[in-house]
Amino acid sequence: MQKRWPLLLIFTFFLLVGGLYAVNVPNWQAPDEPAHYNYVRQLADGRLPIMAHGDYDQAYLDEIRGARFAPQYSVEDIEYEDWQPPLYYLLLTPVFLLTHGSLLALRLASLLIGLGVVWLAYATARLLFPESSWVAWSTAVFVAFIPQHISILASVNNDSLSELMIALLLYLVLRWVTRAGIRTLGDDRRWLIGLGLLLGVGFLTKATVYLMAPVLAMALLWQYWGTWQRLFQAGVLLFTPAFMLGAIWWVRNIAVYGGLDILGKAAHDAVVVGQPRTAEWIGQYGLDGTIQRFFQTTFNSFWGQFGWMAVPMRPELYWLLLGLCGTAVLGLIFYRFTVNPIPIQFRSRLPVLILWLLFLLTLTLHVGYNVTFVQHQGRYLFPALIPISLGFSLGLGTWLLLVEKPFRRERPFLVNLLPATIGIAFVLLDIFALFRFILPSLEL
Repeated sequence: MQKRWPLLLIFTFFLLVGGLYAVNVPNWQAPDEPAHYNYVRQLADGRLPIMAHGDYDQAYLDEIRGARFAPQYSVEDIEYEDWQPPLYYLLLTPVFLLTHGSLLALRLASLLIGLGVVWLAYATARLLFPESSWVAWSTAVFVAFIPQHISILASVNNDSLSELMIALLLYLVLRWVTRAGIRTLGDDRRWLIGLGLLLGVGFLTKATVYLMAPVLAMALLWQYWGTWQRLFQAGVLLFTPAFMLGAIWWVRNIAVYGGLDILGKAAHDAVVVGQPRTAEWIGQYGLDGTIQRFFQTTFNSFWGQFGWMAVPMRPELYWLLLGLCGTAVLGLIFYRFTVNPIPIQFRSRLPVLILWLLFLLTLTLHVGYNVTFVQHQGRYLFPALIPISLGFSLGLGTWLLLVEKPFRRERPFLVNLLPATIGIAFVLLDIFALFRFILPSLEL
């Protein structure tokens, strides 16, 4: 029986550290938090929000952020997230009503949703590497304790539920494709319908979950390539329930916003006037300067650039994290050639392709959005955080396995210390970032 106490320890520290963030980060000092909060408030008042002119005022946002959200500034008219699908906000509405609109209660509810992401990170890595528990624990540690990630999960933000839906779909599709034995379409029927229903629920959560549609389509193509009738039937089983659930929101948006604005994105873009645009930055900083700012800010804010991107960590920490990234990437390259045997789940290339496709689609979406708007926020890579964290775990662990290889131990020792080492380091970094950077910079 596999040990469960390391996972319970990760959960406990995740809730403790996340709770510290939820309690101590000043009100509204998380990205877009007032707008997400006001969506829940409108639902609690019995209204389904509609994106409208006046929901976004760049000058007022600059002023209120500059004043650190002082009490004399109202946040009630900050409603530019009204175009978002409603599921996350519907889940938080009972919490809002029971606690009379407590921001802390909503933050803690989001943190509990985030706990599911950590568990699914562990479960996914365990599924793919059943004989290497250190991989699963390390992956869960990365997902749980990256400072920027835990700060987002401990705020009012629909990223928590969208990440949960992506993680659940990723885990289930990997579990489906790694099942042993000869399968028929009848055997797969329940899996396909279940995946379709979950994808449809994701359509009602956030647009980032749409990334899983091409991932699932690629899995279908791989599984049924050459048997075209079965491929068509499988596609119908999977995408029909997803389409039917998604259509609830798409038809509503067409009725409200007109045209073919099924996501409400056109209505959002028409209202969000004054947001910095990439063309303006190219004119101001040049193409090279804009690209350099994109990479630097994306990297920094993936690990930790807090508040509304106004509170970075110290440069030395980013250099250390960059070194950690380089070490992990080199280790991942060596992994394929130095670590044997390859887990049976990877004898087929499909699981690897699924992980890579999710990462590349997420990266493409991030780059594509920044072609128009200046949004160099590393948190936009978090939909692919499980593949990223799995790669980090394998990359760092490979070096430890190489060190121990000459000793020919049946059970390597150093690599089993990796989860604890990384966990302690990142928990300390989380606490240090909160009390050394965030609170001194953002408290009134």
